[in-house]
Amino acid sequence: MKFITSFLTEKQVSARKDLSLLLLFFGVSFFQFLGKIPLLEPDEGRYAEIPREMLERGDFITPLLNYVKYFEKPPLHYWLNALSFTIFGENEFAARFAGTLCGLLGVLLTYHIGRKLFDRRVGLLSALILGTSVGYLAQSRINFTDMTLTFCLSAALGCFILATRDEEPGKGLYYHLFYIFAALALLAKGLIGIVLPGAIIFLYLLLTKRWMLLKEMRLLTGIPLFLLICAPWFILVSMRNPEFARFFFIHEHFERFLTRVHGRYQPFWYFLPVLAGCMLPWSIFIPAAVKRVWKERRTEGWDHRLFLLLWAAIIFLFFSKSNSKLIPYILPVFPALSILIGDTFSAVFDGKFKPLKIQAYVVAGFLAILGAGLILYPYVAPKPAISTAGGAVMGMIFLCGGVFALRSTFKASAVALFASLALFSFTFGIIGPPFILSGIAERKSLKELGSLAGEKAGSDTMLVSFGFNQGLSFYAKRRVIIVENRGELEFGSKQGDQSAWFIDRPQFGRQWDSSAPVVALLKEAELNELKGFVKAPIKVLGKQGKKILITNR
Repeated sequence: MKFITSFLTEKQVSARKDLSLLLLFFGVSFFQFLGKIPLLEPDEGRYAEIPREMLERGDFITPLLNYVKYFEKPPLHYWLNALSFTIFGENEFAARFAGTLCGLLGVLLTYHIGRKLFDRRVGLLSALILGTSVGYLAQSRINFTDMTLTFCLSAALGCFILATRDEEPGKGLYYHLFYIFAALALLAKGLIGIVLPGAIIFLYLLLTKRWMLLKEMRLLTGIPLFLLICAPWFILVSMRNPEFARFFFIHEHFERFLTRVHGRYQPFWYFLPVLAGCMLPWSIFIPAAVKRVWKERRTEGWDHRLFLLLWAAIIFLFFSKSNSKLIPYILPVFPALSILIGDTFSAVFDGKFKPLKIQAYVVAGFLAILGAGLILYPYVAPKPAISTAGGAVMGMIFLCGGVFALRSTFKASAVALFASLALFSFTFGIIGPPFILSGIAERKSLKELGSLAGEKAGSDTMLVSFGFNQGLSFYAKRRVIIVENRGELEFGSKQGDQSAWFIDRPQFGRQWDSSAPVVALLKEAELNELKGFVKAPIKVLGKQGKKILITNR
């Protein structure tokens, strides 16, 4: 315990040593068994198939999904995944590698920002908080664009606030890194890559009255650097695809934010429970960290804390106001909140435990109750998503975490409390995912049926999907004919003549009864309907969850 206490509380340890330990510590939890679970539908299949098609076609400008134009996202994440496929092969590990690496780099970046803004201890605590936040770790191990955006956006904002320090010798470097990462954020997710940093920086300048920073922001060199990185792709894709600009900027940005066109509407408060759950166990301490920003408003370093608070608050409110909401959208707030919480714990280490006592009791009680609930869950749920063993193991981790946190609170030891919460979260991050994801994979993966379809469907075979299933194309390594529900391929299906690849049920019935071999993926209910209007025999090739793979041969 003396070693842990010394490690957590020391203020003078080399950054190289800390970064090496963090890299070793979190490299295990972030990358262990990364390729063991098959790709989950729909996001992981989508963001694996697009770069696979890029490599197959040798075209890295126009993104295609199931071989039709797909302009919902810019290409940075696709490019990173294509590079990963080139290095590791077209598999699950490679599909998740780039996003997971961005998650791990985000932890190291948080350490760097916290250390430079405050001191070594704050940087270390902040990195440990971020890396052991349950939702951050879990979403780092999923193949989607949001973790790539989170790292780029955090790097841009972090570099900006580091550059504004009066004593910073590397102002020019940090300002230019700000423009570089802002451009990469734009290439990762679109206009929010520059709109959100712009809003945060403007409000920071307004509230601190530090308008003189505009003179030192290297605007004359930074803006051309920003455009040099992000503009070429937008120019090239627009030249090759005249329809791109309207769809990407109007439909995917303004209509997504202002309307319910994407069918992802949630109430304004939606992200409150999301943040509380995804940042467990540290989310309990967010109110104390925010309160401290106000209390320390006349002390040294307050402007840095204000910037971090604006960073978290503006992004959180922006997506709360949006009419399109998904859980990963608020990931970019995690680094800023982690530093604020780490700064609060560091201050408590040097003073009295009282400022965190209530929160400590709350988190201890919550973890204990959650642990007991997980142990009982497989016995009381009609169709439990985790096994009895999984519930017992994960429940004991939570229960032990709660007990140790409660013991630390009784002893009024902030260091022991922090260590127990970090250790509990790290342990859960290693042991929990296999139990949770294995059950999810049974319901939300097409690896088994997609690979089987690739084996059974020859070059003369029609491979058909009732509705679009993203992972089918990736695992079968070929284009799929879509019956009726086009889903997110609606736009692409209208670009050029795609009539042979998007058909209705009567057309499918005629193909099924023809002499051509057909392999089709559909649901059980759709199979029962199919039996009523086709004459050719139906042979079941495989079944997984509610999906069935059939053939007419």
